[in-house]
Amino acid sequence: MSRIASTARMTIRGISSSSVARQEVVGTVGTAPVKRPVGGFRGGILGFLFGFSASSALSIYYLQQENKIASGLLLASVEELQQGTGKISSHLERLQAVEKELNALKNSGAVKDDVSKVRGEMKKVYDGLHLELLDLRAHVWGVEQDLQKVVKTGK
Repeated sequence: MSRIASTARMTIRGISSSSVARQEVVGTVGTAPVKRPVGGFRGGILGFLFGFSASSALSIYYLQQENKIASGLLLASVEELQQGTGKISSHLERLQAVEKELNALKNSGAVKDDVSKVRGEMKKVYDGLHLELLDLRAHVWGVEQDLQKVVKTGK
């Protein structure tokens, strides 16, 4: 109880206008906790680890989003390439079919030499027919002359 009374006296004296040196009362129960400075070594490590963890998590999230976008673009490019390849292969099939038809026409078609030979033969046939026509006209003319002679002479 004497302690409480002395503490009370000090507070009363502290309130009064006299200048009394204040003394700190030290308790006998346990030791006073040691105050560590804020931002000391432990606080710095914890802050660093928290900052590093947060920045790592954000970096991983950002990289995953970039990877997802890049994968989508790559998939779209692959699909576009696949469509282009399909178009090219269909064009190639059509070209091959046209080449086969062209080769068949070349094999069955006439060559310039063949056409020249047929033209020569046709000229020969035409000339032969023309000569036969001229012979026939000459023969008909001769028959007409004979007929006119018979009609004039009456026999």
